[in-house]
Amino acid sequence: MKILKYILPILFVSTIVSCSNDNDDNNTDPVSEVENLTLVQEISNDTHTIELFTKTGELIQGYNDITIRLKDKTSNEFIENATFTWKPMMHMVEMSHSCPKSELVKVTGKETIYNGFIIFQMPENAEEGWDLTFNYTINGEEFEAVGDISVPMSPKKTVTVFIGADEVKYILAFIEPQTPEVAINDMTVGLFKMENMMSFPVVENYKVMLDPRMPSMGNHTSPNNEDLVYNASSKLYDGKLSLTMTGYWKLNLMLQNENGEVLKGEEVTNDNESSSLYLEIEF
Repeated sequence: MKILKYILPILFVSTIVSCSNDNDDNNTDPVSEVENLTLVQEISNDTHTIELFTKTGELIQGYNDITIRLKDKTSNEFIENATFTWKPMMHMVEMSHSCPKSELVKVTGKETIYNGFIIFQMPENAEEGWDLTFNYTINGEEFEAVGDISVPMSPKKTVTVFIGADEVKYILAFIEPQTPEVAINDMTVGLFKMENMMSFPVVENYKVMLDPRMPSMGNHTSPNNEDLVYNASSKLYDGKLSLTMTGYWKLNLMLQNENGEVLKGEEVTNDNESSSLYLEIEF
């Protein structure tokens, strides 16, 4: 009986340690990893389902921050070790083309979600639309999934396509602030050039000069704005946007190359109320 007295507590402690270790090895909560996001749609093949999420639950013309999860149809479990590429395509009546996008990568500190951005430079219409192709690899095995996606027109001009004085076609997209405030806001835009129908590399080391105006309020500007300059870490352009009141703002812009030459846009003056290069916000 004395032997049992000591064996039972040891068995009890071993059971507790075993249960604790099991929980530590399986602590992923797929629901919590997308709790602040809304499902846009699913794209499937015979083996997997890819879930697309954004904050708003939709895609739109302009910048889209997109999170995805990959689910095995047989086990109903989310895949944690995939590597992805993606290809958005606009199918027009006489041609097809892609658009600027980032890489699609595993989110740091997360187990089941991958993230990237796509900038749709034009919306869908009755005869033309977008699809999205995912090519991915799991343990050396390759898969593909393709699905149509809906990209309606943005209510404001948040992306613009233009040909600069250097005859290069550029795409400029508004990224931040997504929730503007009456304050000095951090502002971010993306700048890309169109090499061909499939290639849209980042443009580095230019400057985007900023002059926000309120056309309905005498076209007044605001103090303490800062031009947008290239951020080598994010590969985007950062500056400061001063908003002194709520309402509609036209963000007049001028694009300069690394030599200080203006490629697009004009200065706002008493005789020139707006630049030909601009973006819009309203809040």
